[in-house]
Amino acid sequence: MKVADLMHKAVVTVRLETPVKDAVVMLADDHISALPVTDNAGRMVGVVSASDILTAEAEAEDDQAREALFAETFVRDLMTARPLTVSPTTDVREAAQQMLYADVHRLFVTEGDQVVGVISTSDVVRAVATGQL
Repeated sequence: MKVADLMHKAVVTVRLETPVKDAVVMLADDHISALPVTDNAGRMVGVVSASDILTAEAEAEDDQAREALFAETFVRDLMTARPLTVSPTTDVREAAQQMLYADVHRLFVTEGDQVVGVISTSDVVRAVATGQL
């Protein structure tokens, strides 16, 4: 089975200059834990996760720093550059191994440098549980 068979194609993205407060709203509204970060040409340049934001908040020295994190910080400041990705033709088992070894919960699916989907550990577990895999 290929990643294309399980991936979600409707992927919400953010731009480098998106404020962290807007990213938090997007994560909550869409019930997701990470967003691919794209440049002005739509190329994936990073990923920002709820964990990245929570870590930055925990490291803030005081209430004022926490407020600044949400009001004055952009996702480019918190994102992980060069995230792991897979292609739609990658075998699902290989994608699962990459998630396991890298200790991540999702891989964004790209063709060239464009995001075309996302596959998560939940997608793989669902496929196993329903006999698809």
